[in-house]
Amino acid sequence: MLKKEPDNIVYSPAVIDFVTVSVEFCAILEKGETVSREQWVDKMLKLLPLMYIKASLLPQTVEINDESPETFVKEEDYARVAALISSIMGEEDVYLDVFVEDMKYSERPISAFISENIADIYQDVRNFISIYQYGLTEQMNDALLICQQNFKTYWGQKLINVLRPLHSIFYSVDENDDLSEMDLNEEELWD
Repeated sequence: MLKKEPDNIVYSPAVIDFVTVSVEFCAILEKGETVSREQWVDKMLKLLPLMYIKASLLPQTVEINDESPETFVKEEDYARVAALISSIMGEEDVYLDVFVEDMKYSERPISAFISENIADIYQDVRNFISIYQYGLTEQMNDALLICQQNFKTYWGQKLINVLRPLHSIFYSVDENDDLSEMDLNEEELWD
């Protein structure tokens, strides 16, 4: 293992912050914990915007090695994460997306899946943090570059797209809620 170089870009506070949030994101998806949809959506609504901010603040870097860094997320890992999310989301997994390439050529909205979009984000972020865990500065640098490029061209948009349905699910009023009770609570606030 190479000696850490504190002035190297991969050890900058912005990168460490992104790694920290990414590790938390991956840990939630890898636990395989059965939680309620409301709890899971609440976690994602707090974590995904933070990931977006931290990814947008990453410093620019340049490629060091000619070879692409190793990928760690296998098809089975992706499928496991997508299946977990799909089981949590149930019928709420599908939503209409207008920010997809196919929409340019369609008169009808395109269906997208929360589970697939989050699994896409997971795949890229997990590959990055897996390389980061080895502590090899040059490989970490190149993995950072790839993750940053993919954020700009691919998973950053997916992250933003998935926030809309998650927000709608979390903050929608359930038809079974007693609206008069909600009105009463608002009146009590002003008394």
